[in-house]
Amino acid sequence: MKYLSEYRDPELARQYLAEIKKTVTRPWSIMEVCGGQTHSLVKNGIIAMLPQEITMIHGPGCPVCVTPLHLIDKAVHLALEKGVVLCSFGDMLRVPGSEKSLLEAKAAGADVRILYSPLEAVNIAAENPDKEVVFFAVGFETTAPANALSVVDAARRGLKNYSILASHVLVPPAIEAIMEDVDSHIDGFLAAGHVCTIMGTFEYYPLVERFKVPIVVTGFEPLDILQGILMVVRQLEQGRAEVENQYARIVREEGNPEAQKTIYEVFEVTDRLWRGMEIIPMSGYRVKDKYAAYDATQKFRINLVEAEENPACLAGEIMKGIKKPFECPEFGKTCKPTNPLGAPMVSSEGACAAYFHYSGLVEG
Repeated sequence: MKYLSEYRDPELARQYLAEIKKTVTRPWSIMEVCGGQTHSLVKNGIIAMLPQEITMIHGPGCPVCVTPLHLIDKAVHLALEKGVVLCSFGDMLRVPGSEKSLLEAKAAGADVRILYSPLEAVNIAAENPDKEVVFFAVGFETTAPANALSVVDAARRGLKNYSILASHVLVPPAIEAIMEDVDSHIDGFLAAGHVCTIMGTFEYYPLVERFKVPIVVTGFEPLDILQGILMVVRQLEQGRAEVENQYARIVREEGNPEAQKTIYEVFEVTDRLWRGMEIIPMSGYRVKDKYAAYDATQKFRINLVEAEENPACLAGEIMKGIKKPFECPEFGKTCKPTNPLGAPMVSSEGACAAYFHYSGLVEG
């Protein structure tokens, strides 16, 4: 495919690998923040081809994986007990709650629908005025504009039966939390290109200044990843710590101002609990009071007891880069995509799913 195959050229990949090997002189740990980058690394065998001095650490960049357990439980409760039409991206359906996943709720008779856009959910609400329609709004800054736009559209159309269950998380505060963790030893970061397409690169300058680590905004194709790694290694070997933009074909420093405007029309920044981790200050979006009528959390006032995480699941340590998926005793045994203990095994951006499907560590 034109425009994709050029970023998967084997000869160019070999050249980048040779340049990385030529440049590196000492051990470095580099974290790719985004789960999409993790999948590209594992699927394309890049980790095995890198020189032994470079250790890739997989970050928390899977918004499905870090969606809190109690929000999954709320979504299931809305679908089963409140009888709403619960709409979601497909990734969320098999993520385990404390008792059920949304897929299991659907099997039990709940009206759970997979959509590709929250604007589809607004149309469903318009077509079914006698039913409450809730869209499970999950994602990083990347999906926030469309989710915010759905609220604006519903308000403009005067719909009273549409709301969103918001679980947005933000990347820069997560990097900050990782760098502050005493168990974390990261020398440089590959930042998520799609997030920066929306938000730009300016949020990373204070992090680089404070922690003295290189941050390179990187795409998702094999050559993007390899070039991003090379750019980080060059900085580290030269004793530099700067923000660089490998994904310049897409990302601008200012990002997308119109998308940002839409986000801040509907959302405001708040503290957010990351599943398997902890509350990270100012790391998420919540619906502004101005649009409280479209906030499912306020609209339905669900009061559920917050359940404990499965103690056998090491998702938190994996998403903070402390452990690799194959270091979990349950990986590929009791925890599989067909029977996940945690979200990283079923999300399309989850590190555990990447290793299960592409690493060759699991037979069959």
